[in-house]
Amino acid sequence: MKEGKQADWKKFAATGAAAFCLGLGVQSSIVAPHSNVLPTVKDAALSSSKPANSFVESDSALEPSEVRTINLFRENTPSVVFISTFTERQDFFTLDMEEIPQGTGSGFVWDKEGHIVTNFHVIRSANSAQVALSDAKGKQTLYKATLTGVDPDKDIAVLKIEAPPAALRPIDVGTSADLLVGQTALAIGNPFGLDHSLTIGVVSGLGRETKSPTGRPISNVIQTDAAINPGNSGGALLNSQGKLIGMNTAIFSPSGANSGVGFAIPVDTIKYVVKKLITDGSQITRPVIGISFLDSEQTRGLGLPQGVLVLDVPKGSPAAQAGLRGTVRTFRGIEVGDIIVGLDSVDIRKEGDLFAALEPHKPGDVVELRVKRGTEDGKERRREEVSRTRSDFAI
Repeated sequence: MKEGKQADWKKFAATGAAAFCLGLGVQSSIVAPHSNVLPTVKDAALSSSKPANSFVESDSALEPSEVRTINLFRENTPSVVFISTFTERQDFFTLDMEEIPQGTGSGFVWDKEGHIVTNFHVIRSANSAQVALSDAKGKQTLYKATLTGVDPDKDIAVLKIEAPPAALRPIDVGTSADLLVGQTALAIGNPFGLDHSLTIGVVSGLGRETKSPTGRPISNVIQTDAAINPGNSGGALLNSQGKLIGMNTAIFSPSGANSGVGFAIPVDTIKYVVKKLITDGSQITRPVIGISFLDSEQTRGLGLPQGVLVLDVPKGSPAAQAGLRGTVRTFRGIEVGDIIVGLDSVDIRKEGDLFAALEPHKPGDVVELRVKRGTEDGKERRREEVSRTRSDFAI
């Protein structure tokens, strides 16, 4: 496979931070664990204390299902890595640049070329990273990682380490197309900065939607009740055969605590994005129309009709060229902007519908937006055509 160009750590650290500021406000919290947080409660997890190739034989003291789970864990721990990220700071006295620990996370070995897959939010604000790789006996070796590419909209990043092929154990990649609610799900990662740990649950939901660090929704997400704690981000979600079905990415917790429903990016999405990043490098470009908008829940709270309320239309954006109007404050009060209710033949009820309708297109395509304009008694208009080109104002 053709090697892509090495990405720039500083470029994507800045991009990620800016994109995160564009995220939508929500009443509940999405906790995307990546920082090195000390545990306050004991996590019910299985930790590896024997070499990874020391498999358990059938034993009367253990149930067959337990033996299978223990062996599956030990077989896959060399494929799951521990990632430490760093930021740069200039020493006040010597003016030398020094690396400051920024956070930790998990990842997994993708191929024998040394590509490591993790979450974008794990390395989002980092200037550098190192990967701890375990050998067959459980001994860890540290490797400095370079950044191959990122896809913030899908919360996926690809790193690369210069490790001997014999030391690399690529994870066994499965599929997420045939998953069923109720089947076993096993999450392997490094929660709280601890050594490889295993939590077990089931696939508790399919086709879920969560937000990426850019605020753009990630669709077809796997929901699981396998515990996902800080440091688990970027780790592997496996099925009962030990095949990768997803990448642990976040937990949903109304209280903001690190407990609740876990989410994982499906492996079929990962396969497509990782292949593009390794081949083309840098960053995947998606079409935008160049607006900022109000969260659909907040829009409904204002008593406005279904659709995406346009808050701002930056000057020079494709949306501005098409004549879309944003929401403005006047001496009479708030003047509501256009409400997008359709893109081509697709009805738009919330922002997720808008992103889904844009997904099949590429930058430069022309689409037709249907909007309701408050200044014209809510009359639906069809004359706005938007030519989507690459813009700094991503919705």
